[in-house]
Amino acid sequence: MFKQFFTLARGRSEDMAISIMDANALTILRQQLRDAARGVEKTRKALAVIMAYSEREKASLEKMETQITDLEARALEALEKDHEDLALDASEAIANLEAEADATRNTVSRYASEIARLRICLKDSEAQLIDLKRGLRLAEANERAIKLRGALPDMATTDLEDAAETLKRLQARQEQATATADAMVQLSTQTHAGSLEDRLASAGCGVPRQSDAATVLARLKAARKSNKA
Repeated sequence: MFKQFFTLARGRSEDMAISIMDANALTILRQQLRDAARGVEKTRKALAVIMAYSEREKASLEKMETQITDLEARALEALEKDHEDLALDASEAIANLEAEADATRNTVSRYASEIARLRICLKDSEAQLIDLKRGLRLAEANERAIKLRGALPDMATTDLEDAAETLKRLQARQEQATATADAMVQLSTQTHAGSLEDRLASAGCGVPRQSDAATVLARLKAARKSNKA
């Protein structure tokens, strides 16, 4: 049981840490890029220092090679003049210079390898840093868009829905008012026409609009007579 509680505590702790990291991902990324930029700058400075050391060693090597060439020429001239002791001293100096020159060549070679490695590393790091900065700008833009999308739509959607409902009610009321007005006009027209027809019929113009008792009786007699025939 204790082990399960311990596991639960660790799980909650990690969940909280992940939640905090997710909530502050942009801040963390910006700081990581600042740290990376400083690292790239250190690499650039290290490369510059090694290149300076390499140039110094190359100059030293060139100087030693010049001295060796000069001492060899002087030693040969000493031998020609039977100054073997001087030629021996020159030979010892040449031997020392050659040993130092070999060591310097090895140093220059190591510097060259390190310079090549750092150049590649710096180039890759700079390219990656540029990509990450571009990604950061995109992430920041997306984050701003998400915040705006999260802050505005509820209010905007509510306002739009309210406006649409108001317009719908207004249109329905206008349609009802129009239909009522049309019906009133139609009824008024029909009433006026009917009244005029009644007046004309009463004056003996045309067929009476309503049948009176005499007319009905006359119609019935005519029908009875027709049936007998």
